[in-house]
Amino acid sequence: MSQSIIEKGQAILGIEFGSTRIKSVLIAPDHQVIASGAHEWENEYLNGVWTYSEAAILQGLQSSFHALKEDVQRQYHVTLRSLGAIGLSAMMHGYLPFDESMRLLVPFRTWRNTMTGEAAAKLTQAFSFNMPQRWSLSHLYQAILNGEEHVPQIRFITTLAGWAHYWLTGEKVLGVGDASGIMPIDSATLSYDGKAIDTFEALIADRHYPWHLRDILPRAIPAGESAGCLTPEGARLLDPEGDLEPGCPLCPPEGDAGTGMTATNSVRVRTGNVSAGTSIFSMIVLEKPLSRVYPEIDIVTTPTGKPVGMVHCNSCTSDINAWVSLLREFADLMGLKTDAGEVYTRLFRKALEGEPDGGGLVNFNYLAGEPVTGVAEGRPMFLRLPDAKLSLANFMRTQIYASMETLKVGMEIMNQEHVAIDQVFGHGGLFKTPGVAQKWLAAAIHAPVTVMETAGEGGAWGIALLADYMVHRSAEETLEDYLDHRVFSGMKQSTLAPDPADEAGMDQYMRRFTACLPVQRAAAEGLRND
Repeated sequence: MSQSIIEKGQAILGIEFGSTRIKSVLIAPDHQVIASGAHEWENEYLNGVWTYSEAAILQGLQSSFHALKEDVQRQYHVTLRSLGAIGLSAMMHGYLPFDESMRLLVPFRTWRNTMTGEAAAKLTQAFSFNMPQRWSLSHLYQAILNGEEHVPQIRFITTLAGWAHYWLTGEKVLGVGDASGIMPIDSATLSYDGKAIDTFEALIADRHYPWHLRDILPRAIPAGESAGCLTPEGARLLDPEGDLEPGCPLCPPEGDAGTGMTATNSVRVRTGNVSAGTSIFSMIVLEKPLSRVYPEIDIVTTPTGKPVGMVHCNSCTSDINAWVSLLREFADLMGLKTDAGEVYTRLFRKALEGEPDGGGLVNFNYLAGEPVTGVAEGRPMFLRLPDAKLSLANFMRTQIYASMETLKVGMEIMNQEHVAIDQVFGHGGLFKTPGVAQKWLAAAIHAPVTVMETAGEGGAWGIALLADYMVHRSAEETLEDYLDHRVFSGMKQSTLAPDPADEAGMDQYMRRFTACLPVQRAAAEGLRND
């Protein structure tokens, strides 16, 4: 069956540029993944900037697709030549400015950078809207404030997903959800907020640049609409072997927030999700506006333009990965060969034996700054009270607590605002071991957390669903109804409610964490790369 679907060009391709992996998946008409491929990569820290090179982006895209082709050949003994549709997704935000020839003017400044504090603060005040440091317009305005030489040459800015989409289609467009990570969106018009654009123009009027903001932004498109077709040049770029045929449609390119919402069926009002991988963020589709502007909460949108309250934290699993690597190195030293997946599973389960408050241990997983807690630069740091019980169980429990401690700070504001939440879905690598991180996330946000059997599929599957929605939706079918009735109906899921003992223990842990925030800030000041 799957072989026939592939041969007839009915399979849908989804590709997502994640922080550590570029994943490609093919889905069948029943929305099941029938083939996949991946390319591992890492960001670089060059000249004080977190970045991925243009060569790494292109090579990673081609490598991921090539791995998918190999998987198709291995499973079905056919060559992948045609597709029903393609969707591209990537990490949101960051800064990618281009000149009139679409030449990148400065190295990609990713979402992880916290170098735009002045610009973000000024834009927040001017817009009466929280403008986070990682948003594209904050980066642009900071470059202006810094007097950077490239700014007059700008003729287009976009996100990583928008850039990859341009490579394949020649279209300068963006899904409205990804566009909401550039600057504020008007949910009524499903485009950029006109008043914010006018305010920005007034702020930079004395600079006399040869461009206007409206002219350099990608056109925002809601889910369900076509965003161009695969060109012959795009087909050759994606598949240098020349097997892939051009012509299939592409859906609007989306950010990882939008694909996370789609992959967890949390695009309807009063639903939410928590994505936990290299970074961690929560997305709650708002029933009503918040009472005021909070610097800890971003307002973005669903792929169809509905407002969403987002708590975004830069660090999540990277520090866990580093510690697990250290423990595996010790095992190797002792002559024990270990399987990475089994090590993670056993350590996560061991954490369940830890004390509810972590036994007097505190961990900061801050590889980068965290605006939610007012930390400009990160320094991973592990602390303990002199009488703390330094057991493996407590150690691993605090490692997992650390992955969500900063998120909890922002979610407490949501609780204070009485934001209505019917369901929260967890997805991403943190939830691969059943019943561990899910259990403590429920305690952290004081709400039940559901993990579905697709929790590990992630954003590549989410963007494939959006591409399928574009191709197969009925005329009046909303994305919410499409996901409810066509994709998630009958899907297996598990839900854990908060355990009062875990809630009390995590609250006690958080008091120690909050008390140690000045230590984290001092570490950033005192410990710097030579």
